[in-house]
Amino acid sequence: MDFEHSQKVQDLQARLQDFMATHIIPNAERYKAEVAEGERWKIIPVVEELKAEARQAGLWNLFLPESDLGAGLTNLEYAPLCEIMGRVPWASEVFNCSAPDTGNMETLERYGTEAQKRRWLEPLLNGANRSSFAMTEPAVASSDATNIECRIERQGDNYVINGRKWWSSGAVDPRCELFIVMGKTDPDNPQRHRQQSMILVPRGAPGIHVLRMLKVMGFDDAPHGHGEVVFDNVRVPASNILLGEGRGFEIAQGRLGPGRIHHCMRIIGVAERALELLCQRATERTTWGMKLADRGVTQVRIADSRIKMEMCRLLVLKASFRMDTVGNKEARQEIAMIKVAAPNMALDVVDKAMQLHGGGSMSQEFPLAYMYARLRALRFADGPDEVHRQQIARLELRRHDYRAGVRG
Repeated sequence: MDFEHSQKVQDLQARLQDFMATHIIPNAERYKAEVAEGERWKIIPVVEELKAEARQAGLWNLFLPESDLGAGLTNLEYAPLCEIMGRVPWASEVFNCSAPDTGNMETLERYGTEAQKRRWLEPLLNGANRSSFAMTEPAVASSDATNIECRIERQGDNYVINGRKWWSSGAVDPRCELFIVMGKTDPDNPQRHRQQSMILVPRGAPGIHVLRMLKVMGFDDAPHGHGEVVFDNVRVPASNILLGEGRGFEIAQGRLGPGRIHHCMRIIGVAERALELLCQRATERTTWGMKLADRGVTQVRIADSRIKMEMCRLLVLKASFRMDTVGNKEARQEIAMIKVAAPNMALDVVDKAMQLHGGGSMSQEFPLAYMYARLRALRFADGPDEVHRQQIARLELRRHDYRAGVRG
């Protein structure tokens, strides 16, 4: 078994690491200052400047597999690159590789008509626009997508959308031009997974109201953030439906698989950064005449962190390989496993780093508290741990020919 990345990937890794060292890391303080100035929900100048640099460097749209619109990388090839971006929370946007746009672009590329692609996909690929994905609802347990109550009703040549969504990322980003909305077109269909549809909704359509932006464990997550949005008799052309009525659940499964694996790829980078901070702190601080790095408890923390990180990295790569070779549906168990494992692993590493940083870890002096909050949120994003564990167990039981009482 060959664990070496191809020469093409190694070259991209080197170029991406150089870009991070030359452009991203040195601009970290400028980024924080620009986020803190004026309005919270805005375009950040340094990010826009660096986007031009990334495009010129050929580090643009690296994420899109099975398409000539991206960089031509497989999921397996993209994984180590996404990990590098994950070390800095805002870096992925510089390369046009940030959520929810990546998932929305993959959705449009896979399921959109040629007209839909021209209208919505091309501007997103060019970095001219951003987008939002409206699936989760506050009134129901949305981890079971069949619970969704938002209605998408056909009226002549239009569809009319009514519903309340939340955790709609980027809902008030000034560049947001598109919502991909999941709702029910046929709530009485006895096939529960044929009740839902997805539809393209222009951000400026009358009847869209952003009620508030939600905090993530105390952080407002500006400048992108997550909104609670009401769709009140929002009317769009019937041609905006994706694939056709009753295909929403199918699209969701196709969209969320890549989204989940991208999160996990970035999480490895977050964990690497946290372990780096842990080790640095351990070599700098002395308690009772001994460096923290020389204490047994610290060495156990470092060793356990490295072991768990390497295990998760290998599972990310296996899941990516399976997606490339047998497809997202057949790779769903590996995707579910890493979606549970990676955030929990990284939370543990960040927690260990926080312990070594003491009280300072909870302040803005270090990035650890923000890391922890974002990672904890990722145990909900794209489905909570419980849903993924249930799917893992069902698929495992099927291997043992157990069917009774097992659905889905």
